[in-house]
Amino acid sequence: MQRIQPCLWFDNQAEEATKHYCNIFKNSKCGAIARYSEAGAAVSGRAVGSVMTVVFQLCGQDFLALNGGPIYKFTPATSLDVSCETEEEIDHLFNSLSDGGQVLMPLSSYPFSKKFAWISDKYGLSWRFNLNGESQSIRPALMFVGDQHGRAEEALNFYVSKFENSSISGIWHYEAGEPDKEGTVKHSSFSLDGCGMIAMDSGHPHNFAFTPALSFMVNCISQEEVDHFWTALCEGGAPNHCGWLSDKFGVSWQIVPTVLSKMMQDSDCNKSKKVFEAMLTMSKLDIAALEKAYLS
Repeated sequence: MQRIQPCLWFDNQAEEATKHYCNIFKNSKCGAIARYSEAGAAVSGRAVGSVMTVVFQLCGQDFLALNGGPIYKFTPATSLDVSCETEEEIDHLFNSLSDGGQVLMPLSSYPFSKKFAWISDKYGLSWRFNLNGESQSIRPALMFVGDQHGRAEEALNFYVSKFENSSISGIWHYEAGEPDKEGTVKHSSFSLDGCGMIAMDSGHPHNFAFTPALSFMVNCISQEEVDHFWTALCEGGAPNHCGWLSDKFGVSWQIVPTVLSKMMQDSDCNKSKKVFEAMLTMSKLDIAALEKAYLS
């Protein structure tokens, strides 16, 4: 399992969206589906037995889709950036994902790319396509706007310091005379424990910000890892419920022990119910307490 797994929050379209994406991208597949138990349904307002989460892969990158209701919406502050090897490939992706959505930047040639486009698909999820001759891959892209403008470099340095096996590939800054504040980040590329990411600043007027609709699940094999990432990413941020937190830049994370999914998907509904009910009482997740509920 990959250390960092982007989680996409839908109202009631998680299964539909994952099938749609897997039909479009290479090296992709839909995986396990978890459904709402009575306990989960009572808290979330979802129907008992309806789809709660769907595990899936796009271009070899692990994702999780969650049906959480209409609380959170995707915004262009967080996009999925797709590298494309050929013109046929970028044309296919643009046409497939823009259908029913909104074009934010038309598919065209730009000073920074031979061919580029930025769209919001029919589910509201933001995508950026770049013809750069590289094999198809997907990287989350964070745009720091509004109150967070000018903090992209601080953020990526902060993230790289918290994850092992992480590095910065490059940071390019705006220069004098360019259409943004001199010294802010025009583009950056970095990796967090194997998960490639992009960060940039934009000082232009935007009516959006980071939301939990696109969060990052950190998979932890021990309580020590849970404690480490919870403490590290909560620094200056705000803890939430059930392993969720918002960091000091407004980006949402979920710090989750890998054993949780095994317990939640147990064929014994009573066991999974007890685990879910125990989780609802927690902010930072406690493996021992979850296992105690599971075995009770």
